[in-house]
Amino acid sequence: MMTNEQALDLFRKYRETGDIAVRNALIENYMYVAEILAKKFSGRGVDYDDLVQVASEGLIAGVEKFDPDLGFRFTTFVTPTITGMIRNYFRDYSQSVRVPRKLYALNARVKEAVATYYQQNGTKPTAKQLSSILGESEEDVLQAMECRSPLSLDATVKNDEGEAPVYDFIPDDRIDFENFEDRETLRAEISKLSETEQKVVRLRFLEGKSQAEAGKELGVSQMFVSRAEKKIIDKLKEALSK
Repeated sequence: MMTNEQALDLFRKYRETGDIAVRNALIENYMYVAEILAKKFSGRGVDYDDLVQVASEGLIAGVEKFDPDLGFRFTTFVTPTITGMIRNYFRDYSQSVRVPRKLYALNARVKEAVATYYQQNGTKPTAKQLSSILGESEEDVLQAMECRSPLSLDATVKNDEGEAPVYDFIPDDRIDFENFEDRETLRAEISKLSETEQKVVRLRFLEGKSQAEAGKELGVSQMFVSRAEKKIIDKLKEALSK
């Protein structure tokens, strides 16, 4: 594992030379970030290996875009990029993958049968026993037990303010401050924000935390962060357009 300074030196070398070997060394050094973020999103209907592949693509994109002279650590820079790509992958996946209606209906019957059997016998039934109880083939029962509906990030979950979309609880990269052309002006405008607003910028756009996570750290609601974020973006856009 490279130290931060060693990595920054390599980033500078890559920006100067475009040497693929240097880029690959950086990717290998930071692959653990992709793996950690992929693991964070696992267990939601998508194979872990597929998530690692998507996260790796985000890592490569981050290595290509990173400017070592901006003063940010690469890990804080690349996290929003990776989580954004994973989030988009989930969106595409939830729109393209459909569990067969028959298996989805059977899955619900299996769950009900398992619960009833457990209440009556104190143990869970085998697939063969479920096949007999439900009058379905053992193969169909096993497939129904394994199938799950893909996660829709447009679904809502409860929070302190009522309900909010799932994607509000997942870090994203909707606003990439690194893409502003006049970075010095951007830094100056951020310094004019209130202390709380600067914390929101750091948590949301540099550390890649979700609105819910940022709110928890700040001791405020997710809705407060959402409103503050919109206000901050409007302020910065107005200042940078002058």
